[in-house]
Amino acid sequence: MTTFAIVGSGWRAEYFWRLAAALDGLECVGVVSRRARELPVPVFPSLDECLAAKPDFMVTATPWGVTPSLVADLVERRVPVLAETPPAPDLDGLRALWHGVGASGLVQVAEQYTRMPAHAARLALVRSGAIGDPTRVDVSSTHQYHAVSLIRALLGTGRGPAEVRAVRTTAPLADPITRAGWTDPVEVKQATTTIATVAFDDGGFGLYDFTDNQWHNQLLMRRLLVRGTTGELRDQEVVRLVADRTIVRTEVVRRQTGYDLDLDGFDTDHITFGSDVLYRNPYQGRRWNDEEIAIATLLEDTAAWVSGGGPEPYPLADGIHDHRVALAVEEAADGGAAVRVDVEPWR
Repeated sequence: MTTFAIVGSGWRAEYFWRLAAALDGLECVGVVSRRARELPVPVFPSLDECLAAKPDFMVTATPWGVTPSLVADLVERRVPVLAETPPAPDLDGLRALWHGVGASGLVQVAEQYTRMPAHAARLALVRSGAIGDPTRVDVSSTHQYHAVSLIRALLGTGRGPAEVRAVRTTAPLADPITRAGWTDPVEVKQATTTIATVAFDDGGFGLYDFTDNQWHNQLLMRRLLVRGTTGELRDQEVVRLVADRTIVRTEVVRRQTGYDLDLDGFDTDHITFGSDVLYRNPYQGRRWNDEEIAIATLLEDTAAWVSGGGPEPYPLADGIHDHRVALAVEEAADGGAAVRVDVEPWR
């Protein structure tokens, strides 16, 4: 049994203790919260009292400004950490955090997007060589460090320097759904779109396209494209060169149970590309959505890393670098000029 505890009790923290309750071999032993709370796990008023329960690792689900000092405190106590994104709010904070704890090898970042079923399947397809060597990735679905993480993972590029250019536009857009639910009546509001290009010195090109509330606003299509040397993946469709004078199109198909006369219950089964299975849901029967599947996978990967049975799930260096590039996007959009992401100590 691998145990962990959480600092923080907000909506992100809730995912971790709730999902852990359904996972074999993983237990949340408590939450650190300044306020007394009625939760399904023990609540500790201080970090010292929580650590007395001897968790194998800690999850820091805390505000950006609080996370760096908390991570440093835990590393000083030699406690492995899974830190919520981003690990620090600004460039000075990222550099200071790396200087303080980067060499410890004790810090991972809770970046879950590449573990979502559709993204995990796309990543498997690209890594199979089906479209050749990836050269360009376009992401229009999520923001900042999450989008940069997807771009770098799908390109297979490292933490090297890059040049970033960006613009912002604003236009009226209906906003019918937020995290809190439907908005009644629906209002048309000014929505800002940020479009950026990221040219990596090591090779590869990323296009970032994000509009306010794109996570929840179902009027906005999610778009993901990966261009390779012999083909292209666009959302759920692949076009590729398989032989001379032979171009084929193949769908990436998600098998979802529970439709029509399928009485097995609503659940993700697997995702295929032709006869190749790109992804199988490891939690069938749980009826979890993609975010829950991704976070549960991240928790189990972290438990394996802590116990020495698996690789680092998402090292601090990657979390810091992805946010560094995301900050460059904002800086380029603010200033209207190209921004260089230079070689940093975490490379």
